[in-house]
Amino acid sequence: MARRRSDDKRSRILHAAVKVFARRGYFASRVADVARRAGVADGTIYLYFRNKEDILVSLFDEVMSEHLEGKRREVEPGAGAPARLRAIAERHLGLLGRNRELAVVFQVELRQSTKFMERFTASWLQDYFALIAEVIEQGQREGTLRPDLPVKVATKAFFGVLDEMVTSWILSRKQYDLVALAGPVVDLFLRGAAGPRQARESRPPLRAVAAGRKR
Repeated sequence: MARRRSDDKRSRILHAAVKVFARRGYFASRVADVARRAGVADGTIYLYFRNKEDILVSLFDEVMSEHLEGKRREVEPGAGAPARLRAIAERHLGLLGRNRELAVVFQVELRQSTKFMERFTASWLQDYFALIAEVIEQGQREGTLRPDLPVKVATKAFFGVLDEMVTSWILSRKQYDLVALAGPVVDLFLRGAAGPRQARESRPPLRAVAAGRKR
């Protein structure tokens, strides 16, 4: 029970930090602000975190760990590449689309520090890219994606579209379903923006793409 209460308090601090960092900005926020929001004494924060930076890093690590593990569970290896890409897109947009404050911390506050961005790129983003690249390579093997497509370029392009969808949603301040954009994003990625005539000349038959979606 003692450990459970300790875990609950740590979780409460992290949830409070999301709200404080999103509303005040990470650099303008103080540990005392997080403590007040969490309903704990200032000194209690230091029982769980070394400083404000450690709170942000821990928040980032825990969310990304759960996010990537969820992706691996939901993106079934036996499914076709189009279906797996859609599952990735839906989970990405759903995670941040359900919590605007968390999205602000990830899309805005985290990116104001080169140190945080370097950590993000060297750890979780690298793992995320590896998962996307795995699915793209699968699509090339099964014929639902062009075999001459550079995997690294395609991986960054796919992530980049999802990332921009979230950023645009934050900046617009409008309420709409981010997950609903997963389908159009994946469709654009698979089919491109070319007209029907040019598409027939430059990409695999749509029958192959459709077959991949049904798997």
